[in-house]
Amino acid sequence: MFVQVIRGKVKDADGVRREWDRWEKDLKPGAAGYLGSTGGITKDGQFVGVARFESADAARRNSQRPEQGEWFKAFSSHLAGDASFAESTEIDEMGPGGSNDAGFVQIMHGTADKARMRALDKVFVENMQSSRPDIIGGYTAWHEGDRFTAVNYFTSEAAAREGEKKELPGELQKAFQEFGEITKGVEFLDIPNPWLR
Repeated sequence: MFVQVIRGKVKDADGVRREWDRWEKDLKPGAAGYLGSTGGITKDGQFVGVARFESADAARRNSQRPEQGEWFKAFSSHLAGDASFAESTEIDEMGPGGSNDAGFVQIMHGTADKARMRALDKVFVENMQSSRPDIIGGYTAWHEGDRFTAVNYFTSEAAAREGEKKELPGELQKAFQEFGEITKGVEFLDIPNPWLR
């Protein structure tokens, strides 16, 4: 799988959403190898979108379509400044991966000790269903320099906030503590009304 993460400061939220929906209607049918996408606007006005393709080649072929270039130009006109991109072919899925049933999505960017984070992910998967049923899946995309983008899907924002307050079993509590120790510069991007495809 190939993942592309797009970010940008929003100038016109309605325009961003309109172009997002137009891509689904008009451009998706010709996007060979497209698997799905997650996007939305944070409360502080940042757009973040994560597109998934079968391979980097499929994503590249999509980017080279003239209609894709025209669409992105229109989409970008609703952003304040240039969009940033991060790509990855190294993807770790958590549980079932992404979910179109999510009512809330949290995206984390940062750097981490990859081997230790992967070990912690196993602990999370083993314990989440019983301890944090609000988390219904996710995945982590690895970039150069052990930078990562983790995309986590929740039943709702209210359930996620309630889950954060719960006292967790010892092993899981220890795993969350270690996560804080092995990660650096983590930025949280919360999408309260995710656009799921």
